[in-house]
Amino acid sequence: MIEQRHEIETIAELDLHLLAGGSLEGRVFQELDLRGHTAALLRSPLTNALFLGCKLEAEAATHANATGALFFPDLPNLPYSMYRGALYSVAELYAGYEQGVAGSYEQAFDCRVYRHYSESRKVSDIVEDLAQRIHDHAITNALENWLAEGEHKVASVMGGHALSRADPMYRTVAKLGHELTLAGFCVATGGGPGAMEASHLGAYLATRGSEELEAALAVLARAPGMLPTDAWLDAAFEVRKMFPMAPEHESTCRSIAVPTWLYGHEPPNAFATHFAKYFDNSVREEGVLAIGMYGIVFAPGSAGTIQEIFQDAAQNHYNTYGHVSPMVFLGKKYWTEDKPVYPLLEKLAAGHDYARWLCISDDVDEIVEHLKAYTKARHPGE
Repeated sequence: MIEQRHEIETIAELDLHLLAGGSLEGRVFQELDLRGHTAALLRSPLTNALFLGCKLEAEAATHANATGALFFPDLPNLPYSMYRGALYSVAELYAGYEQGVAGSYEQAFDCRVYRHYSESRKVSDIVEDLAQRIHDHAITNALENWLAEGEHKVASVMGGHALSRADPMYRTVAKLGHELTLAGFCVATGGGPGAMEASHLGAYLATRGSEELEAALAVLARAPGMLPTDAWLDAAFEVRKMFPMAPEHESTCRSIAVPTWLYGHEPPNAFATHFAKYFDNSVREEGVLAIGMYGIVFAPGSAGTIQEIFQDAAQNHYNTYGHVSPMVFLGKKYWTEDKPVYPLLEKLAAGHDYARWLCISDDVDEIVEHLKAYTKARHPGE
C-alpha cells in the first residue's frame, strides 16, 4: 500500500512543523533554502526524506545522506524552477514587464521561458526534456493541492483565443464568468486571450457591478486583439489598476488558468488569480477538462475548441473520472449551424447519463441555472 507523503513547501510550514515536534522522516521538501535550518536537520533522522532542489549546508547534506535521504538536484541554466511548490501568479508570469514601456513583455518571465522552450524544441536534449517533465509534475501537484485546499466548484469555459475584445460575444462571456463566480463556481480556462480572458475578467470583477464591467470592457476594446502584445497587455493592466482586487475579495474572485508554453505566442491573460502553466500541452488539455467537474461551457471557437468538445465527450461517454458533468454550449446558431457539433453530440450521448446534462443556450442566466441544477443533483443534501 502506498502511503501519502507529507510535503513541506515553505519555510513557514517547516517552522510550524518543527515547533509542533514533528518528525522529518519521510517528508518531501520542495525547493527550500534550508541553510538556516542546519541545527534542526542534524537533530532529526531523515530516513526516506526527499529533497527536491533544496539548498543545504555541507554538514546537513552529509547527515541527510547518512540517514537515508534522497536528493533531486537542480539542473543548470534553466530560466524556470523545476520543483516549484505553488501555482504561478500574474506577478510571477509578468515579472519584468512594465506597463507603457514598449517591448517590455520581451523581458517578462513568461516570455523568457517561452524563448527558452522554443529553442529547446530545435534539438533533442534529454536533460531539458527531463527538467520540463519534472516542472510539469510539480505544477500538477500544486494544482491538486490547490483544488484540495478549498471547496472549489470548478466550471471550465472553453472558447476561441481569437475572439476580439470588441466583439459582443466577448461581453457575453465576461458576463458568464461574472455570474458563474457569483453563483459560487470557480472559473477555469486554458488561460489565454479571447474567450478565455473574458471569462477571467468576469470572475475578477465578480464583486463589482455592471457599470464597472462596462468600463473595463471599454478600456480593453482599445486594444481588441492580442497583437501588438504590448498594447494588449497595457490595456489589461490598466483595468487592474482601475479595479484592484481587495484582499477580502480574493477568495470570491479566484479563478484558475491552465495555459501552455506550446502556445507561448499567446500570452497568458492578466485576470486569472492562479495559473497552472505547463510545457506539455497534452497534460494541460486533459487537466483543464478534468478539473471542470461542475460543468464545461463551450463558447464559440474553432478547431482547438472542437477538439476539446470531443475530448470532454469521451471523458463523459466512458465515465473516465467516475462521474459525468454538464456540457453546455453558448451560442445556438453557432453550434447548430455554423459549426453543427451539438446535433451530433446529442446523437452520441443518447442512452448515456451525460445526455441529461447537455444544454445549448444564448442566455447566460439559463446556463448558470443549468450548472446550479447539476450541483444540486450532485449534492442533494446541501
